[in-house]
Amino acid sequence: MTAPDTGLAAHEGEPVTIFGPDFPFPYDDWLKHPAGLGHIPNDCHGREVAIIGAGMAGVVAAYELMKLGFKPVVYESRRIGGRLHSEPFKGAEGVIAELGGMRFPKSSTGFYHYLDRCSLATQPFPNPLAAATPSTVIDLEGKSIYIEDQDQLTPLLKEVGAAWHEALESEANFRAMQSAIRDRDVAAIKQIWNELIPTWDDQTFYGFVANSAAFKKHTFRHLETFGQVGFGTGGWDTDFPNSMLEILRVVYTNCDEDQHFVVGGVEQVPRGLWKDQPNDLVHWPAGTSLNKLHSGAPRPGAAKLDRCGGNKVRVTDSWGDQREFEAVLVTCQSWLLTTKIDCDETLFSQKLWMALDRTRYMQSAKTFVMVDRPFWKDKDPDTGRDVMSMTLTDRLTRGTYLFDLGSDKPGVICLSYSWMSDALKMLPLPVERRVQLALDALQKIYPKVDIKSHIIGDPLTVSWEDDPNFLGAFKGALPGHYRYNRRMFCHFMQSDMPVAQKGMFIAGDDVGWIPGWVEGAVQTSLNAVWGIVNHFGGGTFSNNPGPGDRFDELAPLELFDP
Repeated sequence: MTAPDTGLAAHEGEPVTIFGPDFPFPYDDWLKHPAGLGHIPNDCHGREVAIIGAGMAGVVAAYELMKLGFKPVVYESRRIGGRLHSEPFKGAEGVIAELGGMRFPKSSTGFYHYLDRCSLATQPFPNPLAAATPSTVIDLEGKSIYIEDQDQLTPLLKEVGAAWHEALESEANFRAMQSAIRDRDVAAIKQIWNELIPTWDDQTFYGFVANSAAFKKHTFRHLETFGQVGFGTGGWDTDFPNSMLEILRVVYTNCDEDQHFVVGGVEQVPRGLWKDQPNDLVHWPAGTSLNKLHSGAPRPGAAKLDRCGGNKVRVTDSWGDQREFEAVLVTCQSWLLTTKIDCDETLFSQKLWMALDRTRYMQSAKTFVMVDRPFWKDKDPDTGRDVMSMTLTDRLTRGTYLFDLGSDKPGVICLSYSWMSDALKMLPLPVERRVQLALDALQKIYPKVDIKSHIIGDPLTVSWEDDPNFLGAFKGALPGHYRYNRRMFCHFMQSDMPVAQKGMFIAGDDVGWIPGWVEGAVQTSLNAVWGIVNHFGGGTFSNNPGPGDRFDELAPLELFDP
């Protein structure tokens, strides 16, 4: 339930950030350096670059390319924000349901650079046993445990937590890696990580836990409990089939700790960048924004990509309009290049196509209701406890989160947040049935609480795998997928590519190393910015080298076939 104790008191002033471990480049330092991200030849000022997708990766890339003097042309088939989707409840000002990304670790320093640019406020996310969570209920096998602080954890839960911490340390050198990340010690990070990649690339998360000496000391009940309530944000059994490398990246970089939500909705970040008028523009007059360059809205979604004369790429939108570009950045989920966009196969190598098509997306379902007030803070007169708590359970709701927006505003309950097979149970059901099933499950945990009597407005729900624009929530790499991920991440380095494949770039959290976290979208979009600048003959400043300038030094380990 808690993060591993690193024992690194000497590093208290040095935070853990998403610095590697695969590619330990300081994106946050590159972004805030006064020299800027680079420069392009004067004759490239105003040159159009196509961006497919207006999620976080697409908007960040468009924003930075605009600042450098390019004219981004953004294609979007749905809405600005992508999976940063803050859906407002009808009839309530500023009350939203985060249908996509909703909790953002402070270690995501690249993302917070843009969040701060938009002057947005955050609050601690009400995770289980977090400081912002007054109480947590763990409900397993029909029995509920009420917890307000760590001391109230049962012996079983304490043993499970201790076993997880021990497994990380003994099998994955956890404290040494976090120390290296805090110090930004590239040599130490690469030494530790490069030894672990061949060991854990082809092993599942379940295999790591079940075969660790720490868990072998205990019973199957310990392993089962770990899967149901997990660590940090809750149960992780839905991740058990994933490559263990995916999990190590998350815990090394504190993605599952110190998470915040954005007051008023995270969709404000990409929408804020869309309308922002930066002062450090090259070529464009003061007051220029992406919004103004697009006359108020992105172009329709891309329907076809193919190569045309002069080594240009032709983009055909959903209404048949065709435009030619010397560079195109694709930020949509990779499966859409085979299911939604008619993409000329010659634009990518067959090895990259293998990686794009083998990317595996996890299913996710959420169901939210708005309630008249944060009634869960009421006290049960018989027990003195909160009448309802943040809830982790083995029932179909899995995780229930309570959002207190203030005593003068309605409250929001995420009735159910589920993944994979649990999410698929919800897939064919209408929102009303999803709400009723969640209420029925919660009624068994809180028999004296009439949640239904507090609901106001219409409920909101999402199943990401049911959306043809996404086909899943986010990447969850399987064992053996490291080589595929490396091909995708390193694609921005194009000097050795055939001419027919140059000028096509990819970005997004599925291209990044850490699955499902917006920082991956930010980092890969910045890689693409460097690649596009280089493609047009530009470069970076000597005192602020970019990811491509340091690629040979920082490149992810390349696994060769035996």
